[in-house]
Amino acid sequence: MSNEVANPTRRRVLVGASLVVGGVGGVSALTPFVASWNPSAKARAAGAPVKADISKLEPGGQVIVAWRGKPVWIVRRSAEALANLAVLDANLADPDSAKSKQPKYVPGNAARALRDEVVVMIGLCTHLGCSPTYRPEVVPTDFDANWQGGFYCPCHGSTFDLSGRVYKGKPAPTNLEIPPHFYESDTIILIGEDGGNA
Repeated sequence: MSNEVANPTRRRVLVGASLVVGGVGGVSALTPFVASWNPSAKARAAGAPVKADISKLEPGGQVIVAWRGKPVWIVRRSAEALANLAVLDANLADPDSAKSKQPKYVPGNAARALRDEVVVMIGLCTHLGCSPTYRPEVVPTDFDANWQGGFYCPCHGSTFDLSGRVYKGKPAPTNLEIPPHFYESDTIILIGEDGGNA
């Protein structure tokens, strides 16, 4: 039998080293498990905000970008088109966008926009999700003799003004949806984030 006295310092070092190695091993084992909770790159991209450059968008012009698999329309309206919006209220189902889906920081007025001349909308009819066509010309059409410009859904005949407000008596139950967005600069719109406006 040995008469050696146990070295307490050595014991503490060995216990400490064992705890450190065990802790590192535990973290290494958990890392892939916790990482599996994060969304995939494809899922992140599907919901990621998108930027739209409107620097070359002329009055009457339209830019289309994709966000979350949906077309987002950005339309620059002329002064004449904006003036026409104010006189359409009597013909619209929801002129103040009280029942329509849009961020609270976007005014419910005729323009429905952060900047009156540029409107941002999801380009899907609120009836069955068809994509209406952009018809900005103020000319009589086969579907409306008093057409003031806007969007026409050929699937079931819903019509929307240049702010995406639906006309009365049409299949679409609400105005076109306005996504969260904000101006990152004078010419760049970030769609999918509110920029602290909410």
